[in-house]
Amino acid sequence: MCGIVGYVGKRQASNLLVEGLSKLEYRGYDSAGVAILNNGINVRKFKGRLNNLALSLKEKPVNGHIGIGHTRWATHGIPSNLNSHPHTNNDETISLVHNGIIENYSELTQWLKSEGYEFKSATDTEVIPNLIHYFYEGDLFAAVVKATEKLEGSYAIGAICGQEPDKLVAVRKDSPLIVGLGENETFIASDIPAVLSYTRDVYLLEDKEYVLVTRDGVKVLTAT
Repeated sequence: MCGIVGYVGKRQASNLLVEGLSKLEYRGYDSAGVAILNNGINVRKFKGRLNNLALSLKEKPVNGHIGIGHTRWATHGIPSNLNSHPHTNNDETISLVHNGIIENYSELTQWLKSEGYEFKSATDTEVIPNLIHYFYEGDLFAAVVKATEKLEGSYAIGAICGQEPDKLVAVRKDSPLIVGLGENETFIASDIPAVLSYTRDVYLLEDKEYVLVTRDGVKVLTAT
């Protein structure tokens, strides 16, 4: 069990992500990390309690108004900086956080290796950003849909792309995910307490519902 958060709005994302993760630390505390969009994707993640991440961001802030965060309870791969989320594809243009278990990750990993992809971690999650990259043709939402159609298992995913710096895409299947609607800002999270400091307007996603969040608002969509 892990916890994920995401933010799109006008405030500095890192502060809100860390606060949201603090409300989800019961879901995992062997590592924590964030990925924030600002002239590309900036990832900061550490083994251990959330405070390690919070101190790093306080000493050396990562600015940006769109980001994702994760607090982890390891299922694949030992607790380490490398196995911590967020995970990125090989050229670090796509980053995501994931709660759940990808049951066919081994088969997908071997297939992607045959296509030239390399893997750095011992997690099942790392297959997802590389799979999204494989299908990416300039539209993150479309690539996430195509990638998740290949996944077997459970997942709640939040993804961002350096080539689309105004967008966050999320989806869930058999793992919890909610959308929080604030004033000119949108949140995603594994559980309602992560967003209660900012909004009480919350939508609980159904299985296989996708969320497309931009600065203009949020859309809840299905693959068909």
